[in-house]
This record gives sequence, C-alpha cells and structure tokens, in this order.
Amino acid sequence: MKKGKWLVSVLALTTLLAACGGDDSEPANGGTNDGATNNEPANNEEPANGENGEAAAEEPAGDMAADQSLIFARGGDSVSLDYASVTDGESSRVTQQIYESLLFFADDSFELEPGLATEWDVSEDGLTYTFTLREGVSFHDGTPFNADAVKLNFERWADPNHEYNFADEGYAYSVYGTQFGGFAGDEGHVIEEINAVSDYEVEFVLNQQLGSFLQNMGMSYFAMTSPAAFEEFGATINENPVGTGPFKFVSWSRNDSIVLEKNEDYWQEGLPKLDQVIFQVIPDNSARLTALRSGEIDLMDGLNPDDIAAIEGEAGLAMFERTTNNIGYLGFNMDKEPFDNQQVRQALNHAIDKETLITTLYAGLAEPAKNIIPPGYLGYNDQVDEYAYDPDRAMELLEEAGLGDGFELDLWTMPVARPYMPDPERAAEVMQANLADIGVTANIVSMEWATYLEQTEAGEQDVFMLGWSGTNGDPDYFFGNLLTQDAIPGGNRTFYRSDEFDALVDQAKVSIDEEERADLYEQAQAIMHEDAPMVPLVHSRPVLAGSDRIADYVPHPSTSEPLTDVYLTE
Repeated sequence: MKKGKWLVSVLALTTLLAACGGDDSEPANGGTNDGATNNEPANNEEPANGENGEAAAEEPAGDMAADQSLIFARGGDSVSLDYASVTDGESSRVTQQIYESLLFFADDSFELEPGLATEWDVSEDGLTYTFTLREGVSFHDGTPFNADAVKLNFERWADPNHEYNFADEGYAYSVYGTQFGGFAGDEGHVIEEINAVSDYEVEFVLNQQLGSFLQNMGMSYFAMTSPAAFEEFGATINENPVGTGPFKFVSWSRNDSIVLEKNEDYWQEGLPKLDQVIFQVIPDNSARLTALRSGEIDLMDGLNPDDIAAIEGEAGLAMFERTTNNIGYLGFNMDKEPFDNQQVRQALNHAIDKETLITTLYAGLAEPAKNIIPPGYLGYNDQVDEYAYDPDRAMELLEEAGLGDGFELDLWTMPVARPYMPDPERAAEVMQANLADIGVTANIVSMEWATYLEQTEAGEQDVFMLGWSGTNGDPDYFFGNLLTQDAIPGGNRTFYRSDEFDALVDQAKVSIDEEERADLYEQAQAIMHEDAPMVPLVHSRPVLAGSDRIADYVPHPSTSEPLTDVYLTE
C-alpha cells in the first residue's frame, strides 16, 4: 500500500476556540456567532482579491512536491455521500470536499464568510433573508450554479413529496427538520417560501424568526447538489455526488477507499493545490499510525492519546489539535426496560467513573461533561450539579427501583474511533467494570459502523456509546438533534420525550434575543439533567497526526474541513 501505488460571530467564539484548543458525528460541532444570533450578518463583504469576489490563492510557503496526492486514513467508511440525509462525521469529512454551502465558516471558527453567496441581507423584522449568489460557478457536471439550484435543493429537503426527496428509498433529512422547525406543512416549519428573484439572487421568507438561520446556511448539511445530477442519478445520488467544491468524486470502494480528484474548473483561481485526495479506511488506530510512520498515508485521525507523547518531536511527523467542541456520551434507550425508569438512569450516571476514563483514554485531552453542550456555548448551565461517581448511591437507586440484585444489559460499542472517543473498545471495558461494581452485567456488543448507526436509530440497542460534534457554533444543533422528539427517528437515539424540554428548545430556536435564548437553554439543561436520558461523559480535544510535509492544514472545530488550501511540500 505504498503511496505511489494510489495514483490512478463570532468574535466571542473565535476567542473561546483559540483559548480551548480541539463525526459524527461530533460538536466540536462550538460557541455562538453574536452577529448571526441577532440576525445581524457578520462580514458580508466580498473578498477583496480575485475576480467575482474570489480569494486569490496564496503562494506556497515551501516547495511543492511533484506528487500532490494526499491519503487521509480514518477508522470507518462514510455512510452516504448525500450529506443532508446522514449525520455521521465520516460522511461529512468527504462531502466537505465535494459540495459547498451558501456561506462558509472561517478556517478555525464558526465566524461566517461569503461562500456560494457573496452578500446577504436581513430584513428589519428578521423574516426575509436575501442572498446574492456568486456568478460564474459551475457544478462538476458543467451545469451552472444559480438561484434555481438553491431553491430546488432546499425544497427537496423540506418536501417529502418532492420528486428528489427519495423518501420511498429510505432518505430522511432529520437535521433539516430540527434546524428549520420541521418540514413543509408542519406547524413549526419556519421557511414559508423560497423565491428565485433573479438568476443570482435568492430570497428566503420565514413565517417566524430563527436565531440560528444564518449559522445554518454555513452548515455542510445544506450544501448544493447539481439539479442535473438528481435527474441523472435519482436515488443513487448518495453514490454519485456532484457539487461545486474543490474536488470531484472519482470512485468509492466500500469499507476501503474514496478517491477524489482536483476540480480543474474550481471558481477560486489557483485552488485546490492537491491533485488527488484518497480517504482510506484503516480500522485500527495503531495500524493507522504504523502506516503513517512508513509513509503509506499522509494524515490520520483517531490517534491514541497514549501515542501522543511518543510521536511529539518525532522526525517527519506533525500533530494537529482541534478545539473542544463535542460531547461523548453513553445513551439509554428509554423505550426499553429498565431504562424507562428514571432511578435506573440516574443510578447508571452515578456508576461511571469519568475521571478514570479520561486518565485511561485521553491523556489529559478531555474534561468531564455534565451537559450535552461544551462549556462556552451560549446557554451553558454551569449550575447543574454533575452526577458524582458514587457506586454506593448508584446501588441505593437501583434498590429503590426494585433492581437491588442487579441486572444484565447490552453495551453497544462503536466500532470506529471518533474525535470524542479515540478508543471505544477500551472505553467500553472501563464502563463495563464500573457497572460490574454495582451488580450490573454489561455485555459489550459491536458491529460495522453503518449498521451501528442504522440500528441505534431504529432503537435496537439497550445502552450505547456515541457522541456529537457541533457544525454551526449554535447550541440548537445539539439540543434539537440529540434530545427533541422531532429528532426521532434521527439523532435522538435515546428516544427521550419531554414536552417541557421541547417547548423550551423550540422557543429558544425562534428567538433572536441572546439573553432569552441563553436562559431557555439553561432551563432545558436542568430538565434533561434530572431526567438523565444519557451519561454525558467527556468533551475532548481531538488530535490528528500527519506528515510534516503537509502545509496549510487547519483542523476546523466542526471536525470536517475542506482541503482547498492544503498541499504537500518536498
């Protein structure tokens, strides 16, 4: 597998992320964009350089290698290349290279910048958003990007009866539903209509305000696919992606590799700098590191924290750290006994020794979690008292629940390393031992990644490990996708149902008053904490390792970044 053989805002948030340092799905996907939260656009001016608002490519800082093929190794395969219908980070890692959204996030924060839209305007009542689109942009199939394409993409996600919704083929757009209050015809759906005012101007008319609307426009979920590709490929669009991004899709060998090639007609002159990107599946963390050291790959995620000290300063290698912007958690399927019992769920919260977990697995690159949003997010409730590690209290609660003699459960364990969980198997073993201490027998269960996600969404599990990384810097992305009833089926794999919780989150969603939103989210966290649908485990600082020949790679807090500016030096 030698490399040669592969050739064929948010000012507050920016400050926070700089101070903190670190898909699946997974918030890394954090913080809030003050301007966007108040429906005041951040910088909406076009870049000064290049034609048509294009930012000119910077001259390389070092000599570029003749071979500009980068191999990125990861622990698991993508689920789908139709970004809007999945929530896993291994999918978005690839689709970020192929597709683009109306707005972009800055390289190292969630501050908004022009993307496929060069300017945006918000009406005084916060109900009409008008985007001026970038001219001269083409999809990879040569068809033009314009307002009609924007309208079609959004209507496809919103309307289950749309010809390109593909609901009958199993496509679902849960993130669209949670971010925009439902789907066409639903009472809470905030997008009233989308109008193509001209070829390069599109207008979104809302029926109520939405505090995160502009931040949503930067999310990779809401990127643009060629309308002609829908017509050509139909429901197989998930295997035939056609966007406007810096790289074009070439091939996908399931559970092995995805190959992309340079988009020679990319609208940013001189970019991308790489000729080819290969996403290679190597399930074992140690095997990936061995491949990196031997030069078979260029970049890897899922670095074992234990290996960090060993490779610091190692010749030929470099490390890249993301800022803290995620939650790793142990979830309970509340539709199954005995996890429908609040005392049982609270007991298991008291049973898990998070500090030992962090010491064992994270090498200090994590902190214990007590809420599902990381500290520093708008509305983070620091007044919530973390469930202390207290096996005696856990056994008391089980006794009160009528399970004093213990019980048996299946502990579903992720088969791949994720930014919030670098070694799932070892983490499961730590928690298995914790549960044994209170008389609970945990049988560790694992399976292929796509199957794991499919079956946990369907509710087959007892207790399961998973996590979430922020992708737009707004707390609603966590609350709405992980715990509201609108996210069933979808990201709410605990099947937590609380009308009181949902009402608070729904009210916060449509508010543009930052203080009001913060207060509502604090109340929601207090309710969730008492109901205990999950054990919030850690907020981690994920670390990647790569060749020191990689230049201009900036890990984004969302855990997925376009490789537009990256290149390899001699």
